[in-house]
Amino acid sequence: MKGNTVGSRSKIKRFCRNNDEINLAYIAGFLDGDGSLMVQIKKRKDGRLKKRFMLTICFYQDSRNEKPLFWIKNILGIGFISRRNDRMTELRINGYAQVRRIIKKLIPYLKFKKEQARALYNSSDILVKTKINKLTKKDLVKLVIIFLLFKIRIMSLKEKRIEENY
Repeated sequence: MKGNTVGSRSKIKRFCRNNDEINLAYIAGFLDGDGSLMVQIKKRKDGRLKKRFMLTICFYQDSRNEKPLFWIKNILGIGFISRRNDRMTELRINGYAQVRRIIKKLIPYLKFKKEQARALYNSSDILVKTKINKLTKKDLVKLVIIFLLFKIRIMSLKEKRIEENY
């Protein structure tokens, strides 16, 4: 065996009943390690709110080793792959219904990002069921709280990295 075998799909076969489960477990592990879940508020020119919520699942990989991203895109049947200027390639999945569908499949296999995934799922659940201009105040408050929790988590992770470097 050559190269990095940590998280190889052969190691997880004994824990899963079929290939779909194996693939989802592998993708969830990839997301835990080299991915991110995002809730963003973007400016918008039209609409009552002048803002829109954006939910994203993103997988990252060095462009020299981008092949798994194409495999993940193929297995999930969705996503947009782009090569960035910093020699990183990313697979992005946007859209309330798409994010909701994929997160629902991955949650049972996630280890480190399970809490974030549940929050993203809850956000997508609200946004899929109600048009943005018909959201109740209660739903908007829930969405903003989830957004702020994501921001706080990002800030705390950045602080940890700074502390580790000193």
